[in-house]
Amino acid sequence: MSHTSQTGFFISFEGSEGSGKSTQIRLLAEYLSRAGIKPVLVREPGGTAVGESIRHLLQHSDEGWEMTAECELLLFAASRAQLVREKILPALAAGGIVISDRFLDSTTVYQGVARMIPAKIVEVINRFAAGSRLPDITFLLDMDAIDAHKRISGRRTGDPDRMEEQPAEFYEKVRRGYLDLASTCPDRIRLLNASQPEEEIAREIQETLRFHAILKGSST
Repeated sequence: MSHTSQTGFFISFEGSEGSGKSTQIRLLAEYLSRAGIKPVLVREPGGTAVGESIRHLLQHSDEGWEMTAECELLLFAASRAQLVREKILPALAAGGIVISDRFLDSTTVYQGVARMIPAKIVEVINRFAAGSRLPDITFLLDMDAIDAHKRISGRRTGDPDRMEEQPAEFYEKVRRGYLDLASTCPDRIRLLNASQPEEEIAREIQETLRFHAILKGSST
């Protein structure tokens, strides 16, 4: 594991819009709670007062629709920098389990691959924002980009979300970017078929955490 000098365990969930991350995070949090473990749940962008303001600007603000790719990258990084130092690191130092809905892999893929910002620039900014603490394990929910886009279209309510309004080609790039990333980080990123029934995906996640001794033999 990557947290040799620290306590706690850091889990992140990644995937395109519509891949089912929110559902799996909720199921895992409920499962851990039944095992007597209360995880700290955070999300990106957001998770802090500063981060939630940035989230609104990125996703729902009228001004955000004119945003350049470079500005978008730096705003995501700013939200992450605050989240890591205000919430994630203190929770891990206290021995907690942190579950993050997205982390720096999203920036690598969305802004680096899909927005075509050079990978080296994205890597430097990611490292600066996140510090040295990567997730101990990342669950990547993968599904066909068109199917994921249909899921998004079927659930839309309220204000339009700028990130969800991207064209289908954008999400094809996102998916390819995630799959490439998973192939380069097999020890950290666990690839899951998001088209499976949600109960099957949840079981795979639980088995993986038992392997990491997080659940210490807990049964479903």
